[in-house]
Amino acid sequence: MKSPRYSNLFGMLLCVIALTALLLNTLADDLHWGYSGDAGPEYWGALSPDYALCADGSAQSPIDIRDASVLDLVDIEFRYSESANTIFNNGHTIQVNVDPGSAIVYNGIRYDLLQFHFHAPSEHTIDGMPAPLEIHFVHQDANSGNLAVVGILLTAGESDNAAYAGVFDHLPAHAGEPEAKGEPLSLAALLPQARSYYTYQGSLTTPPCSEIVRWLLLDKPVELAAQQIAAFTAIYDGNARPTQPLGARDLLQDSA
Repeated sequence: MKSPRYSNLFGMLLCVIALTALLLNTLADDLHWGYSGDAGPEYWGALSPDYALCADGSAQSPIDIRDASVLDLVDIEFRYSESANTIFNNGHTIQVNVDPGSAIVYNGIRYDLLQFHFHAPSEHTIDGMPAPLEIHFVHQDANSGNLAVVGILLTAGESDNAAYAGVFDHLPAHAGEPEAKGEPLSLAALLPQARSYYTYQGSLTTPPCSEIVRWLLLDKPVELAAQQIAAFTAIYDGNARPTQPLGARDLLQDSA
């Protein structure tokens, strides 16, 4: 039989464990973010000090594309190859992690492709109008850690886009771990043939909203079938941050 002293100590230990678990759960809840309610975009900056830029930043993304200055900009050099279709639902979007080796070169800097993912509707708008979907190809400079994100608006066409079929035929409805599905993807085939673009300096469009992104938004959309778009929006319909003020930043459009 345990003495009262040991029973009291055991009870105190259980209380400490319970309080610790409650505190950890509370902290986890505080850091949860989403696209609606009190965890939605208008509240991101208050969820954590780490997310302060979401409220206070001066170079936030996405933006409405209008009144861009037209210049003869350098080409984006795409060095895309095949990759396993390692697809997963991360709780905020559908993401595909890509095999090492694919990259872009922009202004003489190589940015390695890490992953791509989707937003519905598009986060960037053109003269106030969103597209049904937007895809973001996320690249990172190995030296500085800065990002270059290539964005493409996805619109509804008359037939299935075969290049995207490997992704849209395997959309996971629930959050889970990355898993290779189907045949390898031709990453270059996901791009439009014309690759002129808009560009500006901005941020991540999700917490912590870090202002480390060179945005390269291709100005020619890619068409998907309405059924392909519907397959995504059946899972995520509204995972887009509202547009942010451009402020004093330059917005440039390639004249090519």
